[in-house]
Amino acid sequence: MQILKVIACLLDYPDESLTEYRTDIEAVVNGAALVGEINSDLRDRLLVFIDNRLNRDLMVCQAEYDGLFERGRSLALWLFEHVHGESRDRGQAMVDLIANYRQAGLQISQHELPDYLPLFLEFLSTQGRDNAVSWLLDMEHILALLQCRLEKRESDYALLFELLLSIAGSRVSLDEVRERIADEKRDDSKQAIDKEWQEEEVTFGADSLEKSCDGTQRKPSESQRQDLDVPLHWVDFETDKRVQP
Repeated sequence: MQILKVIACLLDYPDESLTEYRTDIEAVVNGAALVGEINSDLRDRLLVFIDNRLNRDLMVCQAEYDGLFERGRSLALWLFEHVHGESRDRGQAMVDLIANYRQAGLQISQHELPDYLPLFLEFLSTQGRDNAVSWLLDMEHILALLQCRLEKRESDYALLFELLLSIAGSRVSLDEVRERIADEKRDDSKQAIDKEWQEEEVTFGADSLEKSCDGTQRKPSESQRQDLDVPLHWVDFETDKRVQP
């Protein structure tokens, strides 16, 4: 499902690739509508989203992205952040997800986090429609949570999560999610970020330096991707009771 690869690209940190591959991206979006992967309304809105990004200064897009996804944890694009938080279960979930990647013939950098959503969507784009839909349904409550939080911030990035839920045929109640987060305090304020830094465990030494300086790739390379229908199973994920607001 190449439309998932497009969504992965749009959810990743903005760079010049969107301009470079605009024709190919728009062709995939239109093709997805033709084969019924997305409806015509979502196609039109997605094309507008892409056009808006292309017509804005890249640095403005990058600043917007930083403000949304890299300040605070409520909009984190690391899936297990919303399931396990900082618990020990998160580490085992990472190991199990990497095992699924390897089963599909994919390899990622040793310091890359496998639950990074753009990377995960790139993986799903190679796994056949049924498998991709199965995984998306298993994580629909995370996707719904992120969509509703983005709507609350009046961000058009919410569309990308709406697309994922639509592709999966999800029936999750967005109204229930919106009601649950209605009084949720934002965690991207200066005060909230300062508090997070105060509570964050500080690590020193070679491991910390190695991780901070490691130049990782965010997606599997062309030679790593394989169109394999691998049975997929979400790791330790049940229902929305596991999702931490």
